[in-house]
Amino acid sequence: MYGGGYIPPEEQGKKIPVDQEDPIKLKEFEDRIERGEKIEPHDWMPYEYRRQLIRMIEQHAHSEIIGSLPEGTWITRSPNFKRKLALIAKVQDEIGHGQLLYSAAETLGKPREQMISDLINGKSKYSNVFNYPAKTWADVAVIGFLIDGAAIVNQLINSKGSYGPYCRALERICYEESFHLKQGHDNLVALATGTPMQRDMLQDAINRWYKPLIHFFGPPDTSSVHSDKLMKWKVKLASNDDMRNQFLDQYVPKIRELGIDFPDPNLRKNPETKSWEFSDPDWDEFYRVIKGDGPCNEERLDVRRWADEHGKWVRDALFNPSEKYRIPLA
Repeated sequence: MYGGGYIPPEEQGKKIPVDQEDPIKLKEFEDRIERGEKIEPHDWMPYEYRRQLIRMIEQHAHSEIIGSLPEGTWITRSPNFKRKLALIAKVQDEIGHGQLLYSAAETLGKPREQMISDLINGKSKYSNVFNYPAKTWADVAVIGFLIDGAAIVNQLINSKGSYGPYCRALERICYEESFHLKQGHDNLVALATGTPMQRDMLQDAINRWYKPLIHFFGPPDTSSVHSDKLMKWKVKLASNDDMRNQFLDQYVPKIRELGIDFPDPNLRKNPETKSWEFSDPDWDEFYRVIKGDGPCNEERLDVRRWADEHGKWVRDALFNPSEKYRIPLA
């Protein structure tokens, strides 16, 4: 494989099965990971390792950018100045996280422009949860506490992975997400201890976000050589079910102690298996939303297309400072 994140054009898209990689280099690579060393952009790496990391980091970057949109619609409608300032700061952080992650993905050889193009053309995916609407202010509280809480579970695990640039980006992101979590918790507690109307609004939001939350970590992992290899390479460090269980362990008690609950009578922790059980989450819906057939898929991508088109003059001006450009009025 090529170092420095660069893959010659004639080699891009050429798949190299793991069993066809240089066996000596592959062993040295896996030994390094086994010793807990980080892989850096200029190091040799298997084709599949690079491909899976690009997919994972790129989707994470897209999720940070798209994830700012549901909350961003509530900046002008925040209930008071304190909430407005906190939400502005949070949305700004999320956009910054996306830029950090695009930079990390670029070290693997895929240009940022191509990542953005793949997003707005529907080729690249992002987290399913951001294709649902934020209908009330309570949705902002649920996103800030439960969605961000689920993201932190995922990100803390992935920050212990094997690829250096991604791990370092995640360490910074997790620090900032911890503040987002506090903001979300403060907002959620205020609603839970507020008027009956506020509590009803919060319960309604939790009812609507429950299924997307269960979907967040993905369907149960199937045992396969592919998954085992990603675990061995520390691209994936925990199964979907393990991460979901960690999230439910942490957040179900926090919600229930406020006198609010999730809308699933079957949600319980099995005392024997120590795993959470829940009703059928309808994985068909998960796959439909991921493929583009969700409540807000089209709206989310339309916003990104508009931003890309109307921001072109800024990119052109930065790369060609001697040229004159007319700022679009609409």
